Amino acid sequence: MVLSLVLFTNCFAQKESKKDKKDKKTEMAKTVAPPTPQVAEEAPVTTEECLVNISLFNESAKNKQYADALAPWNAAYTACPGANKVIYSRGREIVQWELQQSKDDASYQKTFNKLMAMYDSRVKYFGNDPRYPSAWILGIKGLDYIQFAKSDELKKPAYAWLEQSIDGMGENVELDVLRQFMVVSNGLFKADATHAEKYIKDFIKVDVVLETISANTTLKSNAGAQQLKPALEQLFAQSGAADCNTLDNLYKDKVSESLTDKEALSNIIGLYKNVKCVESEVFFEAAVALHKIEPTESSAAGCAAMSYKKAEFSNAIKFYEEATKLAASNEDKADYQFTIAQIYYKELDNFVRAREFARNSLEFKPNNGKAYLLIGSMYAKSRSVFDDPVLAKTVYWVAVDKFQKAKQVDPSVAEDANSLIRTYSAYFPSKDDIFFQPQLKAGSSFTVGGWIGENTTCR
Repeated sequence: MVLSLVLFTNCFAQKESKKDKKDKKTEMAKTVAPPTPQVAEEAPVTTEECLVNISLFNESAKNKQYADALAPWNAAYTACPGANKVIYSRGREIVQWELQQSKDDASYQKTFNKLMAMYDSRVKYFGNDPRYPSAWILGIKGLDYIQFAKSDELKKPAYAWLEQSIDGMGENVELDVLRQFMVVSNGLFKADATHAEKYIKDFIKVDVVLETISANTTLKSNAGAQQLKPALEQLFAQSGAADCNTLDNLYKDKVSESLTDKEALSNIIGLYKNVKCVESEVFFEAAVALHKIEPTESSAAGCAAMSYKKAEFSNAIKFYEEATKLAASNEDKADYQFTIAQIYYKELDNFVRAREFARNSLEFKPNNGKAYLLIGSMYAKSRSVFDDPVLAKTVYWVAVDKFQKAKQVDPSVAEDANSLIRTYSAYFPSKDDIFFQPQLKAGSSFTVGGWIGENTTCR
């Protein structure tokens, strides 16, 4: 029986070795920035007893019988740590189980130390593995440290390991390594404000990797990266680490040095948008430079914001129109069209064009309550469509219609809508006003003419 187990284990090891050779060429080609090659130490001699113990704990762990797996695993790990990778792949499960069985802090810490040392041993003997190199191992070590380390809120040791994993694995990094790296960096910044600059650099590093993964549809992590990216952007934006002045100090020179570097400019613009620093001069410079290289939604929006700040309203409208065409989502298209409507309303006093673009916004986003509020506000300011002072008051009916529609489609604007309804309802035609205007009988339909041209109900 011992001979059979030995032969089985030897076959397993040989098959795995062939697979490793097959994977090596492919996986190394995918790795963006491979870690410094590890020089594997000469492993202790693998005895028959070691091979038997490996087979025993491997079979037990497969069946989640960790109590049975623990003793033979300990024996194999101690006597022949370089015999087979399965010592570590199964060892992680076994030692994590052992941690959960700890009865006191002392035994827990001892087992935790063993778990961490196990990763060091794996780097020592299998750091050159093409599929799971030392960089990957350090990432998993960091994740386990975060999960199991007690009395360490900041998890700073894990922070260093996770970063080494990101640098080494590139687009092949585990997504959870990226996520936890940003979470830990965020915690370090909250504990120490001087970490702000490094935190910003950490975000840029992770964001670039996620962009790369999201663009590579052949990667299994592609869809997950697309979901993780906005979550980390929100975490970063809410951290308060990157105010506009900080970003400007960090990127002013870099923008000047990158006027023809499309990728660098895109990353900078994306970061400024996430932190809502789109009025920064540095952002404007980057946006204009990128727009010259390759017009995109971001560059068009940046140029529009810059033009608006300089009171160049016609240019701002032109760029927002371009941003609308280039935008991928209807949400963004609606925002750009509504911004144009606001420019026509606030800056150019052109109600007709303002309504046109507010309606365009509603085409892309039917529940945009702010667009209805804007239209209603313009109606309320348009009494001049009638010479008759009584008929002039009918504009308040169509105005209130829009305010009611706004809160109906968008509860988030209900408070503003109700306030406007209370204000302008007070200006409705009174009973005395309509005594000599039989066409304004309550409940009847009435068309408010002029540029408004809306039907309403008399009340």
